[in-house]
Amino acid sequence: MTTTNPDAAHGVPPARVLVIDDEAQIRRFLEISLRAQGYRVLQAASGQDGLEQLVTEGADLVILDIGLPDMEGHQVLAELRQWSQVPVIMLTVRASETEKVQALDNGANDYVTKPFGTQELMARVRALLRSRTVSADGALPQFDDGHLHIDLVRREVHLDGAPVALTRKEYALLSLLLRNAGRVVTQPQILAEIWGPTHQHDTHYLRILVGKLRHKLGDSALDSRYLFTEPGVGLRFKG
Repeated sequence: MTTTNPDAAHGVPPARVLVIDDEAQIRRFLEISLRAQGYRVLQAASGQDGLEQLVTEGADLVILDIGLPDMEGHQVLAELRQWSQVPVIMLTVRASETEKVQALDNGANDYVTKPFGTQELMARVRALLRSRTVSADGALPQFDDGHLHIDLVRREVHLDGAPVALTRKEYALLSLLLRNAGRVVTQPQILAEIWGPTHQHDTHYLRILVGKLRHKLGDSALDSRYLFTEPGVGLRFKG
């Protein structure tokens, strides 16, 4: 099968993805899907085994199930965040907003609810590995899809070649989302960064700001190209 891993074309060693899940069928399914994308796959059936493999083998990304036999995925995440900033995608059958927000606030980069689509999960994996590569060299990310151009170094935004005039808060929101491209940024995180820690529950501020930013970017909540809403959780910039 033809790989879609962009690193392969440049002679870069394949990214290592550690899958921590107690269901053998899920691990096997993810191994097949990830290997088809050109990634190297490590597997662990328990939280403790996963942590030990991360210490001894290392990984470029972790896919972590919340429901594990020896410890909660949240506990595994808390332990690894004490010494590692490796990107983590949480897997959960618990679709509640509270569960998702807890995972993201505790340091997860993204979450996927079981059952999940392979293409969606692989897209999120690619986005996190891309954003990690961008941030590793200390450079500010840029975005250009031939329609929208964002340059955080020059603080410039262009749409079809024409400059887009953004307010300070509109630019702050766009910059925050782009710097976390491909991952969900929770509403409290956005509100605290843009309006301050005393406004973490003022979600109506955010709704208004997102609407104005979408309008200026030619985006739509019904057919998003750049700003994706995770209902009740937060926002994600196209990865």
